[in-house]
Amino acid sequence: MAAGIGRITAGACLLQWIATADRAIAVPYEARRGRTTRAMLMAQKKRGLGRGLESLLANDYEQAAASGALTEVALDDLSPGRYQPRRDMDADALEALAASIRAQGVVQPLVVRRRDDDPQRYEIIAGERRWRASRMAGLATVPAVVRELADDAAMAIALIENIQREDLNPLEISAALKRLIEEYGMTHAACAEAVGRSRASVSNLLRLADLNVDVADRLRAGEIEMGHARALLALTGDDQSRAAERVVARRLTVRQTESLVRTLLSGETPAAPQPERDATVERLESSLARRLEAGVRIEPDRRGGGRVVIRYKSAEELDALVGRFD
Repeated sequence: MAAGIGRITAGACLLQWIATADRAIAVPYEARRGRTTRAMLMAQKKRGLGRGLESLLANDYEQAAASGALTEVALDDLSPGRYQPRRDMDADALEALAASIRAQGVVQPLVVRRRDDDPQRYEIIAGERRWRASRMAGLATVPAVVRELADDAAMAIALIENIQREDLNPLEISAALKRLIEEYGMTHAACAEAVGRSRASVSNLLRLADLNVDVADRLRAGEIEMGHARALLALTGDDQSRAAERVVARRLTVRQTESLVRTLLSGETPAAPQPERDATVERLESSLARRLEAGVRIEPDRRGGGRVVIRYKSAEELDALVGRFD
């Protein structure tokens, strides 16, 4: 085993790593070509990946480079990590990353470990998207930091690295957070610190596990957003599913969804949403209001008729309105 590469275990040590480490390994790869400086490390630290991932990758770049842990690995010698929380990878986002790699190369090295069944090959712990995009970009090798990691530490790194990305869907993040809490015995507050999110955000994401399967499918498909799902969690069973169907069918906003849920919980019958008003009708209202110097509302009906409502605040205003029609 190369000097400087220690075996990392997780479990009870995980919180200590998160609380004490302050060095990141994700320095731009060009530093490997002789430009590794303290200033560069500090600049990268300011950009940061979040305290959780930094702490789990506590050995700094200089140690990795000096020990031989940083190396070029053939794409064909890499395989996806077994702890990858992603279920789907957006093709357009991968192509955009591939274009960036064509232009700038792989800026942040992958984190890998040797495979138990084939020590000549590597399992990706962090950086599967970079690996896939590098293949699309036509690269033959990628920079990688080779670590000797126990399974629990490998899982923690993979989960935290992905949770900190912006493109995971809420359900994937929820499942990853749940694993961190259940398998490491972390509190919501400690988990929030590890992944760089607020405690309230972590708690809300974890609650997504209580969604009905059909409602979760709507969230995964993008038919509803996180805000809709959070509001719908106040309902259970068929009520939740029917409300979600109504949200999608009527294209309700998050605020409208919250109002709908409050109404359902109160036992009242939800009012039908107001139809969008015709622009021509609104222009006519404005024109009449200016001429009459009063509030005017035109209410068309489905048969082509309707009514015009003129509002007044006092008997004097009514007399003035009547006088304008004389």
